[in-house]
Amino acid sequence: MAETRQPILSVRDVRVEFQIKDSKGWPWTPARSLKAVNGISFDLFAGETLGVVGESGCGKSTLARALLNLNPANSGSIKWLGQEMQGASETAWLSVRKDIQMIFQDPLASLDPRMTVAQIIAEPLRTHHPAMSHDEVMAKVRAIMGRVGLTAQQINRYPHEFSGGQCQRIGIARALILQPRLIVCDEPVSALDVSIQAQIINLLKELQAEFGLALIFIAHDLAVVRHISHRVMVMYLGRAMEFADKRALYDDPRHPYTQALLSAIPIPDPELERNKVVQLLQGDLPSPLNPPSGCVFRTRCPKAQGQCSEQVPSLLTVRGDSQVACLLV
Repeated sequence: MAETRQPILSVRDVRVEFQIKDSKGWPWTPARSLKAVNGISFDLFAGETLGVVGESGCGKSTLARALLNLNPANSGSIKWLGQEMQGASETAWLSVRKDIQMIFQDPLASLDPRMTVAQIIAEPLRTHHPAMSHDEVMAKVRAIMGRVGLTAQQINRYPHEFSGGQCQRIGIARALILQPRLIVCDEPVSALDVSIQAQIINLLKELQAEFGLALIFIAHDLAVVRHISHRVMVMYLGRAMEFADKRALYDDPRHPYTQALLSAIPIPDPELERNKVVQLLQGDLPSPLNPPSGCVFRTRCPKAQGQCSEQVPSLLTVRGDSQVACLLV
């Protein structure tokens, strides 16, 4: 069915590079290129959640920021509702930002400590709808606060007066106030307790069903991603290793990296947890300033062969819509 629909977001071969100057080098030493995102492509449809997982430093957050032009991509294509946004002007981006919002990883750090809850949540309305009256703005603020589990009595409080979970609810309210079509969630529950994580995840699912939201959900926790996502993209060192429907990826992972990540998920049953085989990855994540030749995962892959150091694997369809970047699959 997805093939007959038009994606709201279409990303093709997006690349983000940073020029890093060695602080200990000579002034004339040329900067080195760090490829934080290296050729990512996907389509996202209305009402769908795309989970993005991988180790720290794999480029998940950089990709999220590139999609909103917070860290502009160096090359590739980012189309929003068919409109090419890569290289677009700030004016063009401003016109679509009301439809694309973001929830940040640190709930407290993402809120201005000098602003009240009312001012924080109302700020997007005042930016994109300056003609709206004060009473109209406050009515919308109170309504969205109630929807995310905050009370009207909290409207004049400051962020430091709230818990981490409540601050994340404020961030969600701020993202929702414009009724966007897409919210990019950059590890929105990683700083929260497990019980609060469940509340926030369930809230996002309810809001998605109510408003028809599309979500890009970035996380380390594959159990959380399984609970909320429809499709999952596994990233490693700036590249996509595997891209599949949630059920296919969790039931039958094909890439060795995905298999290792999934084997580390705790199992609630003590007997099964004791007897499961964990596929431990050897070594540390290579530096993105000096990535391995060929397949970037080969230095930690238990199945690596000679060809893996010579050829960069492309994402190839292996079953249904599942794609795997591995020469040995």
